[in-house]
Amino acid sequence: MSRLPPLNALRAFEAAARHGGFVGASEELHVTRGAISRHVKHLEAHLGVLLFARKAQGVRLTAAGARLLPVITDAFDRILREIESISSDAAELRVICPPGTSIRWLLPRLDDFRKRHPALRLRLSTDFHADGGFDPAEADVGFSVANWPNRSKSVQTQTLFPVLLTPACAPAYLRAHALASPGQLAGCELLHESKARTDWRDWCGAFGVEGVDQATGQDFPNIDIATKAAVMGIGVVMADLVLCREELESGTLVAPFPDMICTSPLGGICLLGEADKWNLDKVQAFRSWAYESAETDRAYARHRRNGQNG
Repeated sequence: MSRLPPLNALRAFEAAARHGGFVGASEELHVTRGAISRHVKHLEAHLGVLLFARKAQGVRLTAAGARLLPVITDAFDRILREIESISSDAAELRVICPPGTSIRWLLPRLDDFRKRHPALRLRLSTDFHADGGFDPAEADVGFSVANWPNRSKSVQTQTLFPVLLTPACAPAYLRAHALASPGQLAGCELLHESKARTDWRDWCGAFGVEGVDQATGQDFPNIDIATKAAVMGIGVVMADLVLCREELESGTLVAPFPDMICTSPLGGICLLGEADKWNLDKVQAFRSWAYESAETDRAYARHRRNGQNG
């Protein structure tokens, strides 16, 4: 197999051919005219043909040189494009996050991440797969829940904070329905964050609440819209204590049964990504930032699980 000629010789030839002489090539490559001449002679010796016809008034390409030039030019152009693409990929972090988590957790914090990592360009998508899947071709890191069933074993996860569930509604709705026991929820409008309606099923199952038909009520695309519907007095939402913290602390939502808090069987809110990207510098930077940012949420969840209110 023939050996490739030295890269410096190819660069010198390409520059000299493009400039129509050795002087322009030497200025572009910041070497002497003699260095360009030596590199070209080395390439000619390697190929066994002359690439330039040397005349007193200058040089011009031979037929072999004219044949070689577009090949080398195209190769250098392709190398440059790929290098630029790789460099751009290294500086771009693609994050995919469901709409509810984006609005209620990620977006309010993103400015802090950008300030800490100004060299990274974060591109956020909320077009999350409804089945909890994760496509590494679409994102470098994503948000989901830790215990999603049948997840690929190649996907790594890191839990940020737990999902703690308890019913919540507007104060006026609570007064109007005089909710004193969980069974009275049977007469309420249930608000679901998805068509799966697993939130109410899981909570009722955790506390053995009977008579509440989890198949009834209204479905919403995500927790954010379902929570806003509850604030408007439409019904009772199964609140995520962390993601609904603002409403619960401000009093626009109240929990009728504050001691009846359960964890979601699907696990906590987590980051996930493919194993081959999990330890990339840009992904590690985001993971470290997100885990640190979620510390107050983990502390709040511990506080609420201990039965303390406030």
